[in-house]
Amino acid sequence: MAASLGMKRRTLIVAGIGLLAAPAILRATASTAASRETSNMSAMMLPEINQFKLGSFKITAIRDGGNVLDKPFETFGTNQDPETVKKLLTDNFLPTEKFVNSYSPALIDTGSDVILVDTGFGAAGRERGLGKLQDGLKAAGYAADDVTVVALTHLHGDHIGGLMENGAPAFKNARYVAGQAEYDFWSSKAREGTPAEGGHKAVLANVVPLADKTTFIKDGDPVASGITAVLAPGHTPGHMVFHAESDGKRIVLTGDTANHYILSLLHPEWEVRFDMDKAQAAASRKKVFDMIATDKIAFLGYHMPFPAVGFAEKEGTGYRFVPKTYQFDI
Repeated sequence: MAASLGMKRRTLIVAGIGLLAAPAILRATASTAASRETSNMSAMMLPEINQFKLGSFKITAIRDGGNVLDKPFETFGTNQDPETVKKLLTDNFLPTEKFVNSYSPALIDTGSDVILVDTGFGAAGRERGLGKLQDGLKAAGYAADDVTVVALTHLHGDHIGGLMENGAPAFKNARYVAGQAEYDFWSSKAREGTPAEGGHKAVLANVVPLADKTTFIKDGDPVASGITAVLAPGHTPGHMVFHAESDGKRIVLTGDTANHYILSLLHPEWEVRFDMDKAQAAASRKKVFDMIATDKIAFLGYHMPFPAVGFAEKEGTGYRFVPKTYQFDI
């Protein structure tokens, strides 16, 4: 799921004309304000990371970026009346015509492995204010060369775009883990001439070159010590979630099983535009989040509000997202 939101040049040009026409004292005041605004913008563009402990594991959520998209009712609850979707948003203090979509890869440092789960947009997203994973790694005290395993929940562009940099592997010391069913689907020439052709081309460019270093896994296979893959299809044919456990503490990295903390969780049966098999995706949402809620374990959702970590409690036929606070700090 991707879109762009940029500052309009026309706005800057008009502002500049206004400054040139103002008296000197107003120009000085405006210049000071502009400097302050630039400083604030720079601060906002700093890498966003959040680190916490899970047993002996150290987990870092990294915000690859975010954007504002229009008409949430055209993405979520597409089998519902738009007014029904709008009411749910209003009832939860959210705007009805726009929503913010975030992208959060995660790093799991087990002490023996440094495992990156999903890679963001990479260079292709940077002109749109995305692709901040590399900066986030540095802010967290890691280099790309420290990553020993790259595990992919699925092969959509916002999860695989950061695999390559300037035509070379971005994580040159890593091995890779991806679902066999997912890879077989997206790498197949059968995708040519279909709505999946764009995704097929992205996989040819970013994943196929790494195939000889990739372990292709199925449901229940290990990703690394303490981390297990579980098939949760529907969003894509081979979409997976990863269960991580250390010293009796557990977290599930749910990828795109749910893509909105209200619209996908309170009504897991509502259809989502980007789910390829909508009925299967809804079944996976219910299965995964029923387990998370029943077992009272944490999850990290790729598109949840940053830092993308929280819990799910049962509410009606769905689940209420409860963001993490200090549970992992004491």
